[in-house]
Amino acid sequence: MLELEGIHLRYGHQVLFDGVGAVIGPHDRAGLVGLNGTGKSTLLKMIAGQVEPDSGRVVRARNMTCGYLPQDGVECHGRTLFAEVEHALDDIVALRRAVDEVSARLGSLDHASADYHDALLMLADWERQLEDAEAHKVASRVECVLLGLGFCMADMGRDTGEFSGGWQMRIALARLLLREPSLLLMDEPTNHLDVESQRWLEDWLRRYRGALIVVSHDRAFLDTVCTRTLAIHRGRIEGYAGNFSHYEEASAARRAQLRTAAAKQDRQIAKTQAFIDRFRAKATKAAQVQSRIKALAKVQRVEAEEEDFTAITFRFPPPPPSGQVVLRLGDVGKSYGSHRVFEHLDLVLERNERIAVVGPNGAGKSTLARILAGSEPPTSGTRTEGHNVAIAHFAQHQAGELDPALDVFETVNAVATGEGRTHLRALLGAFLFRGDDVYKKVAVLSGGERNRLALARLLLRPFNCLILDEPTNHLDMRSKAVLAEAIRHYSGTFIIISHDRAFLDPLVTKVLEVNHGTIRVHHGNITYYLAATDLGRQGQSAHASASQSHPVADSPRERRRRTAERNQRLAPLRKQLAQIEARVARLESEIAVWEGKMSDPEFFKKGSNTKSAMDSYNTARAELETACERWAALMEEINSLDATARAA
Repeated sequence: MLELEGIHLRYGHQVLFDGVGAVIGPHDRAGLVGLNGTGKSTLLKMIAGQVEPDSGRVVRARNMTCGYLPQDGVECHGRTLFAEVEHALDDIVALRRAVDEVSARLGSLDHASADYHDALLMLADWERQLEDAEAHKVASRVECVLLGLGFCMADMGRDTGEFSGGWQMRIALARLLLREPSLLLMDEPTNHLDVESQRWLEDWLRRYRGALIVVSHDRAFLDTVCTRTLAIHRGRIEGYAGNFSHYEEASAARRAQLRTAAAKQDRQIAKTQAFIDRFRAKATKAAQVQSRIKALAKVQRVEAEEEDFTAITFRFPPPPPSGQVVLRLGDVGKSYGSHRVFEHLDLVLERNERIAVVGPNGAGKSTLARILAGSEPPTSGTRTEGHNVAIAHFAQHQAGELDPALDVFETVNAVATGEGRTHLRALLGAFLFRGDDVYKKVAVLSGGERNRLALARLLLRPFNCLILDEPTNHLDMRSKAVLAEAIRHYSGTFIIISHDRAFLDPLVTKVLEVNHGTIRVHHGNITYYLAATDLGRQGQSAHASASQSHPVADSPRERRRRTAERNQRLAPLRKQLAQIEARVARLESEIAVWEGKMSDPEFFKKGSNTKSAMDSYNTARAELETACERWAALMEEINSLDATARAA
């Protein structure tokens, strides 16, 4: 469907692409990965036709349609939300309008005239097109996509100009999904989505029949959606079959092989050079020496991979001890004018708790973080800090506190203490400030760079309660891994607002679900929270006892014991579930390939080959049905065990 042929592109002295080539099939689900600055977004723009290569070409199949979602910068106004998104289906809307106009004209035409006959034929053709396009479902399709992306029915009549930047990107995403182009290009589509909207998008993309190339730093999203990975590295594209987790394993094995081959080659070159140096002056060895010199000149050196920055580590300063109760909110209310965010909120955070805060955008997560941090007072009620509590709070707009006159290194050096001063370069490297970047002035940094620097600066201060609001925005996967490892070893209390499930899952043991005025507590990590909310949507009463609007009264030790027992019982079932989900994804991909071949009339003219292919297709369909039944049974068993454990 699409092919990149010998793509070269240079920006100044930086070579982004050096003879890049790749082929995208009609049903590919490709994740485009690489370090920040390697050209992922540029490549998407090139495929979309917004950037021209210096040389080479992008070959597109005839009739291929392409839809592109950038990271940001999309704005619209002047239409209602519903009308703006319906605009993506203008061809259907225009055809329906034409049908109405011609239908209205029929009454004024002579039934025996040629015009009347032609109009009837035209109407029949148009109505057949509308039926094929399921025009009667346009309104429900628009509403389904908008509701899935987090809008509500009350938003449908609002002017799009009233929505903030993050919601503007959701509007653009809704338009793109409804267009259903044959190739979807998406640059960080989950940046502005909450967990529920992400899950809806993943489900939509799994069922999408076209091709997809997506740039994302969300491991869970890539693992769920993608069946192929394209890695940009040193100006080239390396293709891997499988999702991001498979790519990581395969690329690590490849790097190890390259290092082994490079070491072996170095030994062989050294041995050859030693022979040349030893016998260069001997006439009896002249022919052998010359032969080895020529052979050495023809050797193509094996290049081992550059330093793997995941090896960079840092640790938080040891937290000072605090009391058992870290923070307590009593009957807290919070309002902005007539808009009420919280009312009668009671919440207790205890020492060493590891908490994730999730919920729809606009539900009050950041407001809760600011109240907990003490940076914003509640409208009513009380906020009480425990004994010797020291809070570090990273807000989404923390970068505004940086001094523009300082450079990057001076900014972190000004707050570092003790052993922290000896690891500043490693810390800055973990947050993508490498080499001479550490001497750049804050005034010239981009918004993303400032956010990364603000986070690095915050983490150098001694504290025992850490509150982070979307800390992984603007971090690539290696930097996120470094941050996650540091948090994993942190012995204080932390609260993290994030929609990045892969980042949160290994770190947290409790989830606070914020949803427009209420807070429900779920014990366990994000995986267990998602299972519990699925159970709630099924209307099972057991879930109601698992999620509470206030902390349970039993002791922290009892809660830890109950969580450990539940995790032990559910772990093997969840492992089976993951295996089944991988199998379902593989079978769906295989079936999509067969169905793509069947769309070609020549497919059914190959005699015994056609019969064999149809047998394979039917077998895959049967296996998929069996796998889906097994998945449903496992989910029912997991939900039942989870509900029983939580109710105990």
